[in-house]
Amino acid sequence: MQITETVSEGLRREYKVVVGAADLEERLTGKIEEIKPRLSLKGFRPGKAPVSFLKKTYGKSMMGEIVEAAVSEGSRKAVADNALKPAFPPRVEPVGDVQQVIEGKADLEFRVLIDLMPDFELADVSKLEVERLVADVTDEDMDNAVQRLAEQSRGYSPRAQGEAAQTGDAVTMDFVGSVDGETFAGGKAEDFNLVLGSGQLVSGFEDQLVGVKPGEARDVRVTFPADYPEAKLAGKDAVFAVSVKEVKSPDPLVVDDELAKKLGVDSLGTLKERLREQMKREYAGASRLHLKRRILDALDEKHSFSLPPTMVEGEFDGIWKQVEAELKRENKTFADEGKTEEELRQEYHDIAERRVRLGLVLARVGEQNGLTVANDEIQRAVTARARQFPGQEQQVFDYYARNAQAQAEIRAPLFEDKVVDFIAELAQVTDRKVDRETLFLDPDDAAEKLKGA
Repeated sequence: MQITETVSEGLRREYKVVVGAADLEERLTGKIEEIKPRLSLKGFRPGKAPVSFLKKTYGKSMMGEIVEAAVSEGSRKAVADNALKPAFPPRVEPVGDVQQVIEGKADLEFRVLIDLMPDFELADVSKLEVERLVADVTDEDMDNAVQRLAEQSRGYSPRAQGEAAQTGDAVTMDFVGSVDGETFAGGKAEDFNLVLGSGQLVSGFEDQLVGVKPGEARDVRVTFPADYPEAKLAGKDAVFAVSVKEVKSPDPLVVDDELAKKLGVDSLGTLKERLREQMKREYAGASRLHLKRRILDALDEKHSFSLPPTMVEGEFDGIWKQVEAELKRENKTFADEGKTEEELRQEYHDIAERRVRLGLVLARVGEQNGLTVANDEIQRAVTARARQFPGQEQQVFDYYARNAQAQAEIRAPLFEDKVVDFIAELAQVTDRKVDRETLFLDPDDAAEKLKGA
């Protein structure tokens, strides 16, 4: 077996491996000699069939196994002989006609392509300076939360005979929608409940029902927005034949112990206490999200090293497929994003590089500090996922039990969060008070809003 390095560029290595036909033939002969005593063939005494006959009978199938074993051996040897640390299992590409090799007419030749793990020095995470956005749960926040609960649970009472619907009223109706005289999927409903002014239906629909009375039929004409998710309806004019069955006005909004009891607690005071604790958890979650982003940004800024090309391309391919699928779903083009395909590709390639770089950095931090994800942590995450599918919990458990890749997808974010929390304990974290609106912004939007403030 001859192994020759053909490419040595950055983290990419390629080797040409050649196993001579004579070597393969020798391996085949050895394998036949090994199994010969155990063979019992018609016309021959046990173990006495000629090697030439056995080669003719079993040679091709056995040579296939020998070639496969030689490829695996060559790949391992290329790594071991050169003391390499692959980022993931080497890729093998055959050279020439494999069938000729199996028939003993040609040498076995193949390429081994290896991406190496980068060698880099970790930044001192205790010296990272990061900002954490925090906000207090104010009395105004509490009052607004209670008010929203009251609105969500408020009742409606039928309007007096002959009274017309007003904005804020609840209307029960049947409707059938059509475009160019043809009905369409999802455009029909019976006993549909709609609060006028809620914005639940396409723009303009609810406004045209203000003033309607029970028993009245009315045609509602609307235009679906150009970016409507259903491409067949996007930008189209539609007519909905509406038949109103009932009109109800909202009951007075009362915030008291009765409201609390309706929501399952004994008093308004208890309701407010529980709401405050829930909101504190939500605020803490939002604050942690901002801190995590700041830590990742700081780590990315502190580390610069070459990345395994195949790893980057694999990450980019996954991102790009999602981008293309989203554009197709929304019936958009690259031009609608205000950029060329080349510009978008570069933008998402940069994102792929950032993800790979951070993944390697976090893995190194975790490795050096003995951070791991225990099986019971994975099990709890799988249980939480199963609860999202009532009635199908066992199927979810079985899926993760049988699928190693799915388990890895569960483990990865758990590991990332564990490492980020570890870094947060060591880093120099400064709290910055913001209002509720800013706290619940996307981290990028919040950073833009606070820039220069």
